[in-house]
Amino acid sequence: PENVYATGPTDGPRVPVANNFEQRIPHYTRRVEAKLDDVLPGSEIQPSRLHEAMRYAIFNGGKRVRPLLVYSAGECLGISESLLDSPAAAIELIHAFSLVHDDLPAMDDDDLRRGMPTLHRRFDEATAILAADAMQPLAFAVLADIDGVAGDARARLVKLVAEACGSMGMTGGQSMDLGAEGRSLDAAELEHMFALKTGALIHASVMSTCVLADPIPDGHTAALDGFGRTIGLAFQVRDDLLDVEGKTEDIGKPAGSDERMEKATYPSLFGIEASRRRCEELLGESLGYLEALPNAAALNWLARFIVDRGK
Repeated sequence: PENVYATGPTDGPRVPVANNFEQRIPHYTRRVEAKLDDVLPGSEIQPSRLHEAMRYAIFNGGKRVRPLLVYSAGECLGISESLLDSPAAAIELIHAFSLVHDDLPAMDDDDLRRGMPTLHRRFDEATAILAADAMQPLAFAVLADIDGVAGDARARLVKLVAEACGSMGMTGGQSMDLGAEGRSLDAAELEHMFALKTGALIHASVMSTCVLADPIPDGHTAALDGFGRTIGLAFQVRDDLLDVEGKTEDIGKPAGSDERMEKATYPSLFGIEASRRRCEELLGESLGYLEALPNAAALNWLARFIVDRGK
């Protein structure tokens, strides 16, 4: 057939269409959303308003990039889908928890998320705080209750995700982000903040599969570690560009909000062209890590998608 290969947004290894992860995204999205539907209490259960708010935060769209990273890294390591559903759902719960808090008036004070009213606008501020607070422990309950996984592996998963969202991870990065408003950072400082604020949970998405792989071949853990860290940085640099170049109706949140709040971003500190170049550099680095892995076509496609989204 003529269209044997699909290529990404930059030069690099061509990916056979038969292995193109894009074709499997609806399948994996259905799996993680079914798991989320199963673990989230129904809105008919008291306290019903709180449970309705939790479900609103989860089932309001989104590309499910972090769960897709779990499934694509799982493909690379040959892990059963049934074992991947729980970390995929748990990490999406943590991500949703962080978005609800980020949108609050005390943080970014946003009115839109994924093209819909933010949780505190749709309900109220107190309910938004409580819904986010409830989603975080639920995520760890999901990780602690994976069928068919040994207790020590479940404990390592809990530790991995806890560290990714704590003061040395996502929450710490958000604190640094707030403290950097109106300030000028150098590239190393900015990328350190990105590595915590955004990269840590993306990295945990990839590395959760290494915990589940038994055994994992030599070199695979290091390759996935490097890939997860690098693509996490690329994700945030691309997010910064989308805030400048994207439209509200396309990106699902108010465009230009970073500039209005004097956020420290790649474009604001180094310019649009330098930000684009950094994205491409990080993509190249992440794809380089994948060369050491078998069956990495899904991760290859998803890395290119992360850097190409919104173009």
